[in-house]
Amino acid sequence: MRTPFIAGNWKMNLDGAECAAFCAGLRDVAAEAEGVRLGVFPPFVYLGAVVEALAGTDVVVGAQTARPEASGAFTGEVAMRQVKDVGATHVILGHSERRHVFGETDADVRARLDVALELGLDVILCVGETLEERHTGRTEQVVTRQFEQALSNIDDAAVAERITVAYEPVWAIGTGETATPEQAQDVHAQLRALADRHFGGDVSSRLVIQYGGSVKPDNVATLLACPDVDGALVGGASLKLESFETLARLGVGGAA
Repeated sequence: MRTPFIAGNWKMNLDGAECAAFCAGLRDVAAEAEGVRLGVFPPFVYLGAVVEALAGTDVVVGAQTARPEASGAFTGEVAMRQVKDVGATHVILGHSERRHVFGETDADVRARLDVALELGLDVILCVGETLEERHTGRTEQVVTRQFEQALSNIDDAAVAERITVAYEPVWAIGTGETATPEQAQDVHAQLRALADRHFGGDVSSRLVIQYGGSVKPDNVATLLACPDVDGALVGGASLKLESFETLARLGVGGAA
């Protein structure tokens, strides 16, 4: 049985007061949330404060990225071990903005994933195609490459228990465009088939696969009604408690 996972990626938004107010309200939401898993991924400067503000709840708190090196001359960057040190439990890896804005490669994603798992951090692994890749019929090729480059030879238990895959079509992130339920289900089914091929049926049936791409309260229910869509990685709609609470409520029962 897969529990729906609704995660808010705050990107470079909210200030300290706004984070504190959101977390205060989220504590109440989390206390009443049943049948759904919630998570937030704040900017680095507020990560420790959000961990403290949500202590004692079941809300996942994680970083939006991190480097694999333990330390060094990487001005402006943060190490995986530092993410863990402030009490975060998760990290997002391979987000399209990290790949396409900051130039992170499949090899970079894999290096980060290996260190995250070694240090005990759980991972949301993002995969997805650009508009040009979709228009030229390469969606399956792209997500297969990203999936296999990141997860080849990873321990079965880690894939099933510590990794969430998020399908985020790049053309639908922050654009207001959303993949249709049919488009989302098609790629999610491909990803689950990949998991079955590489790790077997037990792992593929347990693997949580989120959809990310302009998820909003008015479209989340139809997306989560798809049999292989197990939650959402949410951007803009996660910045206001009211909409995030609505997503959490509608997410209940969205996974198999």
